Amino acid sequence: MKSLKIGGLIMVLMLFFMGANAQTSTEKVKIGDTMPQFTLNSEVYGTVTPADLKGKVVLVSLFATWCGPCQKELAEVQSTLYPKYKDNENFRLLVIGREHTDAELTKYNIRKKFTFPLYPDPKREVFSLFADQSIPRAYLFGKDGKLIYTSTGYTPEEFQKLMSTIEEALK
Repeated sequence: MKSLKIGGLIMVLMLFFMGANAQTSTEKVKIGDTMPQFTLNSEVYGTVTPADLKGKVVLVSLFATWCGPCQKELAEVQSTLYPKYKDNENFRLLVIGREHTDAELTKYNIRKKFTFPLYPDPKREVFSLFADQSIPRAYLFGKDGKLIYTSTGYTPEEFQKLMSTIEEALK
């Protein structure tokens, strides 16, 4: 009985400290919201704004080169998603490197042998329109410019759900 009480006390303390130390991660863009206004500037890939994406299904993928789950997700983008949709005129992929420059992303792209473009967001200006923290993040916008899917983190199951949602949005 004594060990049960101690175990319960430990559990309550753990929950208290986890709650007290948790950073709140607010989603700034929610299902049904329109794409935030931003400008991506890349010396390599040019400039992109939401106006350039009208009428397209758009996947915004936010990552960092040092993030382990991001590496897994981007490898899946390279092997599965990009080959399937890169030539589809109704689809656009925006992979955005949080806190990275064009030069850093070019080196990274060469090292990883990715064939899709990587856009820099050195000051988190674009990232901050979507969220406060946590990567990788995926935001899928339908042809009407409204958010239809979002995920944080990476699992193969979640990636398959993303692929299915893209397929449905393109119909």
